[in-house]
Order: sequence, then structure tokens, then C-alpha cells
Amino acid sequence: MNDSFKNIINSETPVLIDFFATWCGPCQTLGPILKDVKETLGDQISIIKIDVDKNQILASQYNVRGVPTMILFKNGNQVWRQSGVLSKNDIVKIIQEQSA
Repeated sequence: MNDSFKNIINSETPVLIDFFATWCGPCQTLGPILKDVKETLGDQISIIKIDVDKNQILASQYNVRGVPTMILFKNGNQVWRQSGVLSKNDIVKIIQEQSA
């Protein structure tokens, strides 16, 4: 794992990593949902998209077997993980619960 990624996930602000692929239909569906989540939560969350085809080592380190896979980090610790698409409201609720 490279140092810049460690610095990102060690942030005091919760960080949601979206492991995706450009060829993945559900990933295309999740993109606008995550944009809405960011607009709703603003500075309460950082959302980072990681293309698994361009970052295979990182995807492997986090045992990403399918896309999309979302992983929520708080202070460097993985606090939640989900594969597949969720609604904006579900994602916002999970982030708020894990950030409380």
C-alpha cells in the first residue's frame, strides 16, 4: 500500500472508497448516487473512486472480488464494506451511523 493512500484513509474525516471498473454497469449506476451523497454530506465525507483495472494491487490488498465495492474508513480503520449498489439514502445513513 502506498503512503499517499495511507494518508488518505487515515484522515479524521471519514473516507468512502469506491472500487469500480469502467466496463461495469452497476458501477455506472453508483457514480451519480455517490455524487448526490457527497452533495448531501459535503465536508462530512471524502469519496475516492479507484479503478480496479488501473490499481490491481490496491484492489487485491483490500480483497475486492467484485465491483462496485465500497469501503468506508474512519481514522484509517475499515468500519463498513459493501459490494453492489445501494440507494443514496442507505449510503448516507450508513456513513452517518459509522461517523457518529
